[in-house]
Amino acid sequence: MLLIARTLILAILLCLAFVLVLILCIVRPMHRDNVHVLARIFSSVSPVLGIKVITRHVQPDVVNQQNIYLGNHQNTFDLFTQTSAVPKATVSLGKKSLAWVPLFGQIYWLTGNILIDRKNRSSAFDTMAKTVKKMQQKLLSVWIFPEGTRSRGRGLLPLKVGAFHTAIAAQVPVVPVLASCQAHIKLNRWNNGVVIVEMMAPITTQGIDKADAKLFAVQVHTIMAKRWAELNLEAAELMAKPTA
Repeated sequence: MLLIARTLILAILLCLAFVLVLILCIVRPMHRDNVHVLARIFSSVSPVLGIKVITRHVQPDVVNQQNIYLGNHQNTFDLFTQTSAVPKATVSLGKKSLAWVPLFGQIYWLTGNILIDRKNRSSAFDTMAKTVKKMQQKLLSVWIFPEGTRSRGRGLLPLKVGAFHTAIAAQVPVVPVLASCQAHIKLNRWNNGVVIVEMMAPITTQGIDKADAKLFAVQVHTIMAKRWAELNLEAAELMAKPTA
């Protein structure tokens, strides 16, 4: 019964959100803050799913500069957890096939996000080059899921080098944004516990050559994996505490 009720409420809320954002996108298509507004709407739905999201920034002022944000991509619930940390003047990089998802795909494009054809290596590198140009022209940051696919409980997967090539070319820092493990979240469970979303300190790309992008990706993966394990432990301890 809970599953049916929650799914229905979620569907109604998302439909309302899509209508509001569609109106916003018609009024100001491709605006640099559209993605931030959409993210805030999605993150506000987390209590309906029984999720308590704790969002924090290691360096709060990091959002005032241009960055490449690196999110860990776990499952569909990223839409309601990691979105709590999306700053203004930020767009995301998504696979081209998203454009064909009814309603969501069109809104994803209209909000100003960047679509990339990951299956076409030449096209992907061209999109990365255009991403750097767009960042410079519109003073944007870009949110990327560098694992390239949902991890679905398999831990932090290896990071693809595209995000790091882009950051090095744009000469901006990479900023990992980690959400603690979400494997415990079930739509048919009333209380889905805690998810900690942490925006880590920026990692500079100054002095790094594009030829070293792969090594840089491995180094950042090590940093992210260590911190993710710590966040998982902290979230588990919070969920284990009895509620008053």
